[in-house]
Amino acid sequence: MRQGLAGRVRSLSALHSPRDAILFARVATFAATVPLLMRFPLPRLAALLTRPPRRPRAGALEVEVEVERLERLVALAPRVARPLVRTGCLTRGLTLYRFLRRAGLDVELRFGVDPRSVDAADGHCWLALGDEPFLEREDPRPRFVEVWRLPLAAP
Repeated sequence: MRQGLAGRVRSLSALHSPRDAILFARVATFAATVPLLMRFPLPRLAALLTRPPRRPRAGALEVEVEVERLERLVALAPRVARPLVRTGCLTRGLTLYRFLRRAGLDVELRFGVDPRSVDAADGHCWLALGDEPFLEREDPRPRFVEVWRLPLAAP
């Protein structure tokens, strides 16, 4: 759904504090770079994006609140900053991967293809936590065969 400037400004009401606004600016800036990042060879992309997760400084409840906050801000970015921030699983997945790892979650980003696609490769990327899909409405594994993941497996 396209929205005009007034709708984009109204969407900013989802920012609840100056801290939210600063994090949103960081999230939207990173999300805007995803098309450029996807031009890198996959091992280089892995080296750029993957750092060990930070140790959580907070308890489980605070981490859960931070996950909800990041998910909300990542979803807000394309509504406010389109066309600079694209919609889709790559933008969502890479952005959440980077920021959730920095928040202390040991998430992985998995890439898969649908082997039943005939005309063109149909792919998807999703987050996993503890080997289970994370923040996905539907489990992508029955449809998509995993072909690559971040972080890369240790040699």
